Order: sequence, then structure tokens, then C-alpha cells
Amino acid sequence: MTKRAHTFDTSQLRRTVLDMAYAGSAVHIGCAFSIIEVLAVLYRHHLRFPENDPDAPGRDYFVLSKGHGVMAQYACIRELGWLPESTFTRYFLDGSDLKGLSDSRVRGLEVTSGSLGHGFSVGVGMALGAQLKGTDQKTYVLVGDGEINEGPIWEGALFAAHHQLSNFMVIVDENGFQAMGSTKEVLNLGSIQAKFESFGFSGLTIDGHNQREIDEAIRTLWARDTETPKVLVARTIKGKGVPFMENDNRWHYTRLNAETYAMAISALSGRAES
Repeated sequence: MTKRAHTFDTSQLRRTVLDMAYAGSAVHIGCAFSIIEVLAVLYRHHLRFPENDPDAPGRDYFVLSKGHGVMAQYACIRELGWLPESTFTRYFLDGSDLKGLSDSRVRGLEVTSGSLGHGFSVGVGMALGAQLKGTDQKTYVLVGDGEINEGPIWEGALFAAHHQLSNFMVIVDENGFQAMGSTKEVLNLGSIQAKFESFGFSGLTIDGHNQREIDEAIRTLWARDTETPKVLVARTIKGKGVPFMENDNRWHYTRLNAETYAMAISALSGRAES
């Protein structure tokens, strides 16, 4: 496996997503791009993996409940060197080990997700298990804003608050879109932070592309003297980083061709690390 400096440069992470999506003629580029900064901050500063081992017993848990954004997580795993380089260059081709949704059989992915709403409840169970064992492990679950239309999210939220899972944090990728349209058109969410707070969570809302804000918000939520679970609402732009993809929901399902791949690489190359 290739050893890399773990800088989690967001431009490089997006380049990895583009390379994988083009190689495998895969979709879900826009929804991977919206969570790049959140994942960069989590992997760089917060998620603990003793000896850089994703299977270490004392590790923190990260659950990508928004499983269709998995290329962003694959990009982080590539930097960590947890899988051979050839795994990424063969993404989505015949015989590939990497799927288009999060799959627990892949080293570094905790949960098989993609059936939206499912990963949240699994993460709640992980947090309860850590609490019962008396460990200091933290559990982070990332969900999409369209995903929280699902009832299991709110059942899990009630459970987390009832059991005072102070070691649990849900991060909501609020990019304003879901597969079939904008969240305001499909099912208006109102204030996501207020909704979770009404279920007994402690919350903050931040710019999901400002890495300093993300880092400070995570630290602030953990530092609060509270027995409640946490919610961080990250306001993001779907397709962030490539202007012609930004806020264009067609890139939920559109595949790259040679022309759009070259255009995306060119656009990304002209943008500095955020």
C-alpha cells in the first residue's frame, strides 16, 4: 500500500472523485463534492484510528448514512493508504471491490448504507454500545438533508436523546437538493437544527465548506457540558468545486464524458484549497 502524507487537500480529494467517476462511468458526483470539506476535517483532526488501523478496537466510528456520496470517503481512504492504489483506478469496473454505495465489506467503511435513513440508526447503536462499554469512542453519522425525510431518522433521534448518547454526533449535509428536486419543493424542511433540538439534541449550523468553521463547531459541540447527542448542520453547495456542476441537480445522475471530464479537471485546477 502507498503511504501518503495525510493532508486531505480538498482539491486533490475532488480530483480523486472525478478520476474515479470518469473511470467507472459513475454517478453521484455532485453529492460527493458537497461533503468533501466535512470529511477532510473529520479525517484530518477528529476521527481516531490507532496505528492508522481502520479496524482498531478503540477507533472512533464514522457512518456515511448518505451512502451514495461514498466516492468522497473513498478519496479519504485512498489518502490514508488503507487499500491498494489499483482499487481506485478500477472503480466500478467489472470485478471492482468498490461499489457505488457504502459497503461494510470495504476496509474503512463501517456500514452498508444507501437505503436512506438506515445508517443513522446503526450509528446510534454503535454509540450506545460504546456507552455501555464505558469507552471514550465517538460516533459520527453523516446524513443528507433529503435523507431526513425518512422516518427512521427521527425514531433514531428519539432513541439517542432518551439514552443520553453524548458520544453521538449527526452531521447533516444541507445542500438543498435530493434526487428528484430541491428539498423545498419535495418536502420543505424548515430549520433542521431546530428540528433536532426539539428531539433533544444540542446543535450548531455552519458553512459546510469553511474548514475552520467546521473544525471549531465540532470542538464546540463536544466541549458543551451536556448529556445530549449533537447535531451539526453543514450548509453546502451540491457539486461544490466545479462551477458548471454547482447547484445543478442534473449532476446527481449525470455521467462524465471525455469533454466534461476535461472541463471539470480544468475548472478544479484553477481553484485553490478551501
